[in-house]
Amino acid sequence: MKRIPTEELLDSDSGTPEEIAASLADLRRINQNFGGRATTLAMVKQVAKITRANQLSLLEVASGWGDVPRYASQQLAARGIHLSVTLLDRYATHVGNGGRSVAGDALALPFQDGSFDLVSCVLFAHHLSPEQVVRFLKESLRVCRTAVLINDLIRHPLHLAMVYAGTPLYRSRLTRNDAPASVRQAYTVSEMRDMLCGTPASRIDISRHYLFRMGVIAWK
Repeated sequence: MKRIPTEELLDSDSGTPEEIAASLADLRRINQNFGGRATTLAMVKQVAKITRANQLSLLEVASGWGDVPRYASQQLAARGIHLSVTLLDRYATHVGNGGRSVAGDALALPFQDGSFDLVSCVLFAHHLSPEQVVRFLKESLRVCRTAVLINDLIRHPLHLAMVYAGTPLYRSRLTRNDAPASVRQAYTVSEMRDMLCGTPASRIDISRHYLFRMGVIAWK
């Protein structure tokens, strides 16, 4: 299945405020039920285990409402690990209320070197061209102290078929356009590994997760 870059409506802030809110709510349900939350939680647990850290700061890029890192923070708290989350999104209207948040460019992060332990993104990398993925990782490595976490889709024909089958469940017309577009332009695990192997990361760990999710840990 060839990768087909496709414009997604939510990227351009297309739609009414109600349609955008409904699309973001769709994304929250997708992350909750189809592996998004679990993938990020597993990666942060792995970092905490390897580094033996019980306090971590995390910058979530292209965060939307930030439900995934907030879920991870809640779950980790029960294990005695404090995860402090800062949200960054290009559009301030996409960021939910509460907590620290900033509007900014993912490819030119408005932070000093080593400002956070972790830089993370969920369902963002597939929006980028291969050159932009590399640029994003380099910029994220600059801002982080420990690792960059990439939680994204795996492109596969069966995945695309499942997304189409789930169309009646989507509340927003934006999601009905964007969900299949996301799968079409997502990367395979081998493509992601090939893109990132030439970056300054000291090591790249990629794992597969529930329902065509990949988790990438790029260690600084």
